[in-house]
Amino acid sequence: MKKSNETLTLSPDEMRQAGYQAVDLVVEHLANLESKPVTRRATREEMETLFREPLPENGSPTAEVLAKLEEDFCTNIMHLDHPRFFAFVSSPGNFVGALADFVASGFNVFAGTWLESSAAAEIEMVTIDWLKELAGFPAEASGLFVSGGSMANLTALAVAREARLKNDFSNAVVYCSEQTHSSIDRGVKVLGFAPNQLKKLPVDEHFRLRSGALKTAVKKDREQGKKPFCVIANIGTTNTGAVDPLSEIAEICRAENLWLHGDGAYGAAALLSPKFERLFEGVSELDSLTLDPHKWLFQPYSAGCVLVREGDLLRKTFDVSPEYLKDAGGRDDEVNFFERGVELTRGFRALKLWASFKVFGAQAFREAIEHGVDLAEYAEKFLRSLPSWQVCSSAQLGVITFRFKPAELNENEANAVNASLIPKIIDDGFAMLSTTILNGKILLRMCIINPRTTERDIADTILRLERMAKSEKDEFLKS
Repeated sequence: MKKSNETLTLSPDEMRQAGYQAVDLVVEHLANLESKPVTRRATREEMETLFREPLPENGSPTAEVLAKLEEDFCTNIMHLDHPRFFAFVSSPGNFVGALADFVASGFNVFAGTWLESSAAAEIEMVTIDWLKELAGFPAEASGLFVSGGSMANLTALAVAREARLKNDFSNAVVYCSEQTHSSIDRGVKVLGFAPNQLKKLPVDEHFRLRSGALKTAVKKDREQGKKPFCVIANIGTTNTGAVDPLSEIAEICRAENLWLHGDGAYGAAALLSPKFERLFEGVSELDSLTLDPHKWLFQPYSAGCVLVREGDLLRKTFDVSPEYLKDAGGRDDEVNFFERGVELTRGFRALKLWASFKVFGAQAFREAIEHGVDLAEYAEKFLRSLPSWQVCSSAQLGVITFRFKPAELNENEANAVNASLIPKIIDDGFAMLSTTILNGKILLRMCIINPRTTERDIADTILRLERMAKSEKDEFLKS
């Protein structure tokens, strides 16, 4: 029987050997990713067979455990970093970010207090300042890294509630468009608002919030004795990549003393590129902004970020100082990030973005973002050249929606055929897309942000879809 390892340590040689094995596994994955299937549909029964076991009483050699991961885990996940993964919003990742995560985990960095990791706090502040500069936020703005867009939006909503409402929010109202991400619904629920306190307003033909509808809704609610206090503006919606008219909305918010939060979890990374400067006019007037480095800044999961214009509000909202954290206090210029958000225990998420910017430089990120936008426009042009396809929302910030609609199919039939394509795509494994619904129509949606994706990937995926769609149509019309 193997002797127990009660110190939970490996020898230096064992650690190096395991590390080399793990690095080789990741490098092989990244080097050969394009030739792998994007998808892998596994049943619960298959997974139970592979992984279900009692808690191991005795350990196994590290090499065996890593081999188990390589054989059974790595072959039973979708590859969201694959150049033909176009579903939802992918996370292309990068190897430098993964290395940074390894270092942060290896040193077991606690990124909550200055006392325990002053270097981590400084790197997070510097990286936050880089993002503040991109957004045009003032020097007194602040922010922090969180798990993702959902937590960033929740954090911003909590600050908005504290800044505008204090403890009286029973009659308050939050406004957003009907295209706003579901994390806002979840956030207002977690913060104790009733469902009717979140008002979803209509969008225009480009799926942007109608500023006139916002102005009318605020006026009506004030007349009814309600208390409007916050507006959520979209900076790259998940469905279509739409950016709300930020300057128009900001003007309304200033006049009505409303907090303006920008949900840029997807699209705000494009602030790096001057090509989209006009699209983002007004972003510097936001009171808070969400962005997700694990999306269009190409970081491994998880890395979200929230910025707040009046930086002191983060601490005013979240600072709770129990007696057992008294020793964590220090000089006024020492930053304790646990005082600025929900989490006391915090991993060092900022390191991977800091390291990636240091290794590749902002210009490389700028070109990678522009590459995704160009590819979405290429996809739109390619689809418009095919008579059986309809483009339903033009390429915006790397996102395009479309559907198969030959003349012989009515609307209901077209919906059925388009919905049937996703299971076929998953089983096929060549690419991955997702569906959405706009104006009552079931559509296919491509989000094209991986810098390793090529025009050939786009064309081959669309042509493969066309073959599947025509086959499905023929089967459907026979039945």
